[in-house]
Amino acid sequence: MPGQLKEVRNRIKSVQSTQQITKAMKMVSAAKLRRAQDAITQMRPYAGKLQEMLTNIVSNMDGSVSIKLAEERAVEKVLLIVITSDRGLCGGYNSNIIKLAKATVVEKYPSQHKKGNVTVWSIGKKGWEAMNRAGYPTDGRFRDLYLQLSFAQVQEAAQAAITAFENKVFDAVEIVYSEFKNAATQKFVAEPFLPIRKVARKSGEKKSDFIFEPAKEQLIAELMPKILNTQLYKAVLDGNASEHGARMTAMDKASDNANELLKSLKISYNRARQAAITTELTEIVSGAAALQGS
Repeated sequence: MPGQLKEVRNRIKSVQSTQQITKAMKMVSAAKLRRAQDAITQMRPYAGKLQEMLTNIVSNMDGSVSIKLAEERAVEKVLLIVITSDRGLCGGYNSNIIKLAKATVVEKYPSQHKKGNVTVWSIGKKGWEAMNRAGYPTDGRFRDLYLQLSFAQVQEAAQAAITAFENKVFDAVEIVYSEFKNAATQKFVAEPFLPIRKVARKSGEKKSDFIFEPAKEQLIAELMPKILNTQLYKAVLDGNASEHGARMTAMDKASDNANELLKSLKISYNRARQAAITTELTEIVSGAAALQGS
């Protein structure tokens, strides 16, 4: 019985230590989430308008201007930019993104995958490790981008993808990431990055009439890469906020589970202690009765 009491006491101390860690991690994630949420909230309207403008310009081109970044060609080689976190302990955040990346390959690019023509660029160590283990051709040059997250770092990744598309290294580029909704909710999406998609006009819809200054060719050449840089940066900020939200929620649930486990262990400890006391009293009473009988 004393051995059982010691074992339960040790488990209680272990759970209490773990609970202190989960509570501390929750507080750290909550502080980081506030900053990350502010960043994506401020960025999203700007990025949305730029993306809308880009789509409108491409969709309303009459063919007089050749747009390399909107060139649709037979898809032989594919690039997936998978945005995950560097660390775990954030619930199903990383695993859901990795599942979506694999499902995107299976559903949209099965023939390219069989030929080994689907390449993965990972932003975040967890995605790189998982896709590498799964046998996908991976490139880790942007794996540690979150260590020093900035627009300049993301721009470098976007420009590398743009250059590879223009040089026909890849025929299609997609981003797989988590779109931040709130601390407890993320939407996992795979969206096209290149080529820039054209939106067909509805019947009767008037064509947008843009006035270009400077020349149309010069403006498009300058504007498109910058908008694509912003699009990728917005996805990275979404992923950053989603990670901290998922970790905060996971650590909160872990702390609650630790509370429930502590209650159960304390009940078990009290029962074991009462049983030990009862046993000792029984032994004392039995000994006293034996002495009186003698």
